[in-house]
Amino acid sequence: MQHGNSTAPYRHQPGLFSSFFQGSFACSTACRTPGKRADLTISSGHDTLLDKDYALLASHQILTARDGARWYLIEKQPGEYHWESFLPQLKAAKAHGIEMIWELAHFGWPDGLDIWGEEFVERFSAWARAFACLMRDEGYTRPFITPMNQISFWSWAGAEIAWFNPFVTGRGRELKRQLTRASIAAMRAMREVLPGVRFVLTDPLVNVAASGYSTAARQEAQLLHQAQFEVWDWLAGRSEPELGGSEDLLDIIGLTWYPDNQWFHNGDPLEPHHPDYRPLNLLLQEIGQRYQRPLMIAETGAEADRCAQWIAQVCQEVSLALDAGVQIEGVSIYPLVDYPAWDDDRRYPAGLFGLPDANGNRTVNESIALTLRSQQIKRKQQPVRTSTA
Repeated sequence: MQHGNSTAPYRHQPGLFSSFFQGSFACSTACRTPGKRADLTISSGHDTLLDKDYALLASHQILTARDGARWYLIEKQPGEYHWESFLPQLKAAKAHGIEMIWELAHFGWPDGLDIWGEEFVERFSAWARAFACLMRDEGYTRPFITPMNQISFWSWAGAEIAWFNPFVTGRGRELKRQLTRASIAAMRAMREVLPGVRFVLTDPLVNVAASGYSTAARQEAQLLHQAQFEVWDWLAGRSEPELGGSEDLLDIIGLTWYPDNQWFHNGDPLEPHHPDYRPLNLLLQEIGQRYQRPLMIAETGAEADRCAQWIAQVCQEVSLALDAGVQIEGVSIYPLVDYPAWDDDRRYPAGLFGLPDANGNRTVNESIALTLRSQQIKRKQQPVRTSTA
């Protein structure tokens, strides 16, 4: 990140993706109560509006997007893959020139499969290989893939507080290890089919501060803060080597970033006015130095009238990190389209585009769209700094 003898870094010039500003579709297939699956691709209307939705992206100069291949629909019977739900996505994205980052498991898995067993790892690896074969057969040699979306968050929400599947408590670390093992097996299987595949490895970027000044409080806060790095360290084989990780598997690091990603170790929110609140650009510099890998903001957004201002703030912080030489390759707005919230059916009014009307048309959130356009223009006007001498 430094150059020559200069103490000032180059500003990184992103170029990994088709567009720096990106979007993420809500594509979770989690069960929010046992037996009740919430497929957000359906509830947002995206499944029937693929062509219109991808056309909207292109019209707003968003040429890279994250979306999900829904495992539970594609492999209803073990080892049998039916692509009817996915091929229209692939076709529509290609028709509108949208470069995709495909997720293979966004908090959901096929009915009847025990997430705790060895079969889960084997089935996920085989599913990933089948997906890679399909992409190869469709002419894609360097697709972007997220094997497991947000392993750390999934493990906490599903196996520490039983917020969604698998609905248990006190087994978060066990699930984190299981999902990491499955991801590693899947990545190796995909590489055998598509050596050029790129992996976007997503998890939350957080800051945890001590709520008191005691040594115990500071130590606990530090442990909680460091836990955010565990999955990436495991995937790289830097710790827990028995899981099978290695440095070559640690590829693009995808960071999810929301207004509530900073808190005290006792769970209280850490507000921006507090001295322990850390600017995003410093957190990005920390993770950039730790891993020396390409980074992207894989999800960011806020509800209602906060969203436009939040995105502008994130972009300002990302610009500062780029000035510091951090290799940030994109910022992805989440959600692209509104949806009834998967945990309580409440509408989530944060998308760039609204829920469809009776004619299948989505309204545009003009404040977010104007902020996006302003940031796109700023990026085009940003001078290329190739020397700090």
